[in-house]
Amino acid sequence: MFVLALLFLVVPFVELYLIVQVSHSIGFFNTLGVLILVSIVGAALVKRQGVRVWARFNESIAGGRVPSTEVAQGVCLLVAGALMITPGFFTDAIGILLLFPPSQAVLLRLLRRRVSGTTKIVTATYGGPIDVDGREQPGPSDPNRPPSGELGP
Repeated sequence: MFVLALLFLVVPFVELYLIVQVSHSIGFFNTLGVLILVSIVGAALVKRQGVRVWARFNESIAGGRVPSTEVAQGVCLLVAGALMITPGFFTDAIGILLLFPPSQAVLLRLLRRRVSGTTKIVTATYGGPIDVDGREQPGPSDPNRPPSGELGP
């Protein structure tokens, strides 16, 4: 939480410093034009990459696979889009990096390593229907199942 608060305080100052430095080098209106252009190009790139990720997501679902990688890439693209639409050179650079699959893979590997010890996967199995008295009833594939409409013993 402290790191997030620090980022919210430091990043705007870094952005402002970079904008002022670039503005001194190429001029105010050129800097403004570059910031607007990068936002437009970033939005277009995120849209194009997002369509590709969505197609891979649908292919995974159709193939019966869990689309965890596609969802993670989609989150990277969402963050990249938010960073690139935000005016500033520092956030634009990070957003551009997040658009490319190799940098996404590095980020996802770091996140998995950080989260791996803190998550616990719990699974549950379904044992079949249970009647109101709490006795387990035979499932639909059970040959001893009473005919439809009968309640059983």
